[in-house]
Amino acid sequence: MSALLELQEVSKRFGGLQALGDVSLAVHPGEIVGLIGPNGAGKTTLFNLINGVFAPSSGRVIFNGVDVTGAKPYLIARRGLARTHQLVQPLASMSVLDNCTVGACFGHENLPLDRAREAAREAVAFVGLEDRAATLSAQLTIAGKKRLELARALSARPLLLLLYEVLAGLNPTEIEHMIGIIRHIRQRGVTILMIEHLMQAIMSLSDRIVVLHFGKKLAEGSPAQVARHPQVIEAYLGDPKLAAALYESS
Repeated sequence: MSALLELQEVSKRFGGLQALGDVSLAVHPGEIVGLIGPNGAGKTTLFNLINGVFAPSSGRVIFNGVDVTGAKPYLIARRGLARTHQLVQPLASMSVLDNCTVGACFGHENLPLDRAREAAREAVAFVGLEDRAATLSAQLTIAGKKRLELARALSARPLLLLLYEVLAGLNPTEIEHMIGIIRHIRQRGVTILMIEHLMQAIMSLSDRIVVLHFGKKLAEGSPAQVARHPQVIEAYLGDPKLAAALYESS
């Protein structure tokens, strides 16, 4: 099966800082792939290379069979990629529904306003915010804003969804609800690449895990393989017993 997303030895330098070095990975249709690593490992930079915020210093980004290396974010979005952000920043003076309508207008299907409104309503209902559709986004709780961020990305009807710490700041009940939403997104045929620090959740959700360390790919494999990888335990998980417990409890 051809990869939906393929990174071919991508590197990124910021002046004298090597943020990423020759990272290659592939994400296939229907997968959930987890991206983990310590703070400063290069995860955010990798996301920003994929969706066009930065151009790589070297290497190629192939999305859905097209070389999108260095393309502008809006052009990559048109091809079917959407993302959430670590810091949620909804359009505060606009309603939940209007935020998502904007996402639909600039998404994969390039919808006119009336159809974009329909896509937005569908996404708002999918994440459980239909009773807050007319609420100004600034009035939502953190959990509500996280769901809005996800709904806005889903309104674009993406082929590939980049999720950035959508579980951060949520309580256990909210985390459980969000994990259920992520599973349903995959059931709808959307491929997911996600960054998450909540290890038990990402072990449970992911088909494969990619581990970054100091801008390099340290390991890749199933959650079980990664949890037992000696270098991953040393660099990130810390304790072999903890690593095994994280996988077994997932």
